[in-house]
Amino acid sequence: QVHLVESGGGLMQAGGSLRLSCAASGLTFRSYAMGWFRQAPGKEREFVASISGSGSSTYYAASVKGRCTISRDNAKNTVSLQMNSLKPEDTAVYYCAADLRYSPPATTTSAYDYWGQGTQVTVSS
Repeated sequence: QVHLVESGGGLMQAGGSLRLSCAASGLTFRSYAMGWFRQAPGKEREFVASISGSGSSTYYAASVKGRCTISRDNAKNTVSLQMNSLKPEDTAVYYCAADLRYSPPATTTSAYDYWGQGTQVTVSS
């Protein structure tokens, strides 16, 4: 059974930084591209970033490019999202997801096979 568990969310101040992590189990991790999505209240879930199985390719939404870095550790079955210069509009529940049939940049929710439960990020101004 596949499990994706996010951690690292919380209440942050604008301009600050945080690092989200996602621990994966029950799958051959390196075979899956991984993505981060977020969903703000009343809005649809939106793409944030994706990374290929090897970690050699990464993609970012325009709204976070230059402020976020996605990375993975295939030895530890984890994927992380470093977010800097946080803005109130970054407030959302952040989800990690796994995609076996990776077709970059994999920005749609339908591309992903497994999802975590999400972690809340709140950025105050």
